[in-house]
Amino acid sequence: MNIAKVDLNLLVYLDVLLREGSVTRAANQLSITQPAMSNGLKRLRDLFKDPLLVRTSDGMTPTKRALELQPVIRDVLSKLESSIQPETDFNPATSARTFRIMTSDYAESTLLLELLGKLADCAPNITLDLITPSDVTFHDVEQGKVDMAINRFDELPLSFHQKVIWYDNFACVMNKSHPLASHYDLETYLKAQHIWVSKTGFGVGVGIDPNEVQKLGWVDAELTKLGKQRDIRVFTRHYHAALQIAKRQSLIATLPSKAAKIFTDDPDIVLREPPFDIPPIALKMAWSALLHHDAGHIWLRRLIGDVAAEMQ
Repeated sequence: MNIAKVDLNLLVYLDVLLREGSVTRAANQLSITQPAMSNGLKRLRDLFKDPLLVRTSDGMTPTKRALELQPVIRDVLSKLESSIQPETDFNPATSARTFRIMTSDYAESTLLLELLGKLADCAPNITLDLITPSDVTFHDVEQGKVDMAINRFDELPLSFHQKVIWYDNFACVMNKSHPLASHYDLETYLKAQHIWVSKTGFGVGVGIDPNEVQKLGWVDAELTKLGKQRDIRVFTRHYHAALQIAKRQSLIATLPSKAAKIFTDDPDIVLREPPFDIPPIALKMAWSALLHHDAGHIWLRRLIGDVAAEMQ
């Protein structure tokens, strides 16, 4: 294939088609007619000698070749878009920009609480719009509708940029009157009743089956390796709720340490190290290639990195 003979607009068409999964929506996105987009898809199929999008019961489904091309084309177009944009400076002291960040309440009550203090000093007119994982899809982040996702992710699309913010160990939170506060080992830990808390990734969550131990996450996965299982009485997706329940009830919450330390100065709370090994979790931030070269976005990413380093 001679690149000089390729209509580069076709790459833009393919990028939007693969994002939208629909000829009609892609045409609307590019403000062209549906017949023009259909003709563009035909030319793309001829160019790559592949159908690229195939109609199935789930709608227009990308082929293996299309999935291989998608991150490459997205990266090329992103670099081209950033290179032809006029360079503009970003001044955090005067900017009134709103940054939309998808985050769990673990990151919200630890990292972002400290970030807000920094913003008050150096960027007083900037607004943060914090969105829960259930409100966001990969598609929203990929299109730049959400500036950033901060959470613990099992996997991310290859087109995303990502960076580890920190690694966090675990701590057990309990009321000071809990029997384990004075007699604490693996045996007594397993005899106690527990709170499960987790929310990772994107999209609406589903109910938990307590019997599917292998799906319960970090803490229970490690207990399973020991041939053990804890007695979980409450399942929640909110770290702060788990802390409050542990404070008021005879239940133990085993949480990432930075969340548990919110109650460090509370006289009614006791923190203990887990009586078994749990690998640290990685808190990550992820963002679209569309925003990778944006001056304001670069500034925010660096500020988040600085705040995380100080908290370490």
